[in-house]
Amino acid sequence: MNLKKPLTVETIRLDLKGETKDAILAEMVDLLVASGHIRDRDAVLKAIMEREKRMSTGMQNGIAIPHGKTDSVDCLVAALGIKRGGVDFGALDGQPSNIFVMTVSPDSRTGPHIQFLAEISRPLNDAAVRTKLLAATSPDEVLHLLIG
Repeated sequence: MNLKKPLTVETIRLDLKGETKDAILAEMVDLLVASGHIRDRDAVLKAIMEREKRMSTGMQNGIAIPHGKTDSVDCLVAALGIKRGGVDFGALDGQPSNIFVMTVSPDSRTGPHIQFLAEISRPLNDAAVRTKLLAATSPDEVLHLLIG
């Protein structure tokens, strides 16, 4: 999967304002809404929140990958946000999360979601890439770090 299709400069925010998990999730959904990729904000936010209630998507190394499935999108859409100070996201390692990658995909499609997660995980597993992402000054720089 080409990460550049679902992840664009319009869906990257380098200065998330939220101070809580719920605020970050809403801000990320709003980023996707503003980019024109979502038909029903409330349905998407509900899908994301319900997924989080089952199990936190806070991983480790400051990364969280909130995701959900809803027919409020036609294809997989993604957003990336940076919260330099971090937020408690219930991560596996107990550390705050500061790199957020949100994906939303249609209920009826599983493949693209899994492919995207596999592709985005490769660069995010590299500590040097994570450090550079946190220091990035533009969405273009983020795309270059993740896609090359």
